[in-house]
Amino acid sequence: MSYLRALSESKRTRRANIHLGVSLAFVAGAVNAGGLLAVLQYTSHMTGIVSSLADNLVLGNLAAVTAGLASVAAFLGGAAYSTILINWGRHHRTHSAYAYALLWEALLLLGFGLLGNSLDGHRALFTPATVLLLCFIMGLQNAIITKISNAEIRTTHMTGIVTDIGIELGKMLYINLGEESARYKPVRADRSRLRLLATLLSAFFTGGALGAAGFKYVGYVTTVPLALFLILLAIVPLLDDLRTRRRLLLRHRVRRRDAYGRHPSGERP
Repeated sequence: MSYLRALSESKRTRRANIHLGVSLAFVAGAVNAGGLLAVLQYTSHMTGIVSSLADNLVLGNLAAVTAGLASVAAFLGGAAYSTILINWGRHHRTHSAYAYALLWEALLLLGFGLLGNSLDGHRALFTPATVLLLCFIMGLQNAIITKISNAEIRTTHMTGIVTDIGIELGKMLYINLGEESARYKPVRADRSRLRLLATLLSAFFTGGALGAAGFKYVGYVTTVPLALFLILLAIVPLLDDLRTRRRLLLRHRVRRRDAYGRHPSGERP
């Protein structure tokens, strides 16, 4: 319980940030791969979507431009909504400032699974809605871990992570010449950061492989264990807030009872 509480409660540690980031990278990989099989489009890759939007604008494909703009807007909307939930939780000093956003992601993933059951029969209608839903989910998730880790950890796109891995490998392979001085500092790789980046990349890849296999062989029900996993990550701080509200409500009722209680004579004060 204490471990689950630390993962998504308001009080953060770097260890908790890393463990939550790896967990969410796994979920992002699974959702991204599942989205490709469901709607033939990656939904966390804003670089590709914006590039495609520019290409289609030049080619005069206005339908694709509209779809691209809607996808970007959905991703932005998810990130904005996540930020609103987190800031509301912080201002109200709740335990579950981050857990609320995780719970919403879980519920939306379940909605994606339910939506997918109707996708094959009404593809023209439900495919655009599914794309927007997945983009919203990915924007929501990326904002969660960005806010938690102060932008140190990203989970829904790997371009920056692969770039940073390359930078650290370059530092590791660099041959330092000369002695250290005030003007020359030896180049040193940050091995702990390299391990973190490699772990995030591995988690995303593993989630993608399992998500693709799940959607291929099982179908949209694959979203159910992912949603349950997210609920597991969020549940303890949510229960903590529920217990706190219950105590406050009980205390309020006691005060009201004392204020409007009867005197020993049987009359109200």
